[in-house]
Amino acid sequence: MRYDIILAPQAVEDLYHLKANIRAIVRDAIEQFLCHQPTNTSKARIKRLRGLSRPQYRLRIEDVRIFYDVVERRVEILAIIPKSEAESWLNQIGVSDEEDRTI
Repeated sequence: MRYDIILAPQAVEDLYHLKANIRAIVRDAIEQFLCHQPTNTSKARIKRLRGLSRPQYRLRIEDVRIFYDVVERRVEILAIIPKSEAESWLNQIGVSDEEDRTI
């Protein structure tokens, strides 16, 4: 069964700021990896993020990282950012499991 792909406003803006050739690669990767098996982790592409309740997953495409959550039959893409900014983005935006329990 196919998953619905929903891009957060920030992810739309992130996608817009990528170079056209990288944007095409990212769109193809979203179609290939996230539309059908977004939770199918692998060493190369999809990683389940431990210790975080949001985002739940990361998809690696070249030097771009796509952070997303899976809710029922929806993939909610939160951000599409360069690898160099991924760690700082997670530190700033990521919600740890511990924080999630206190909210």
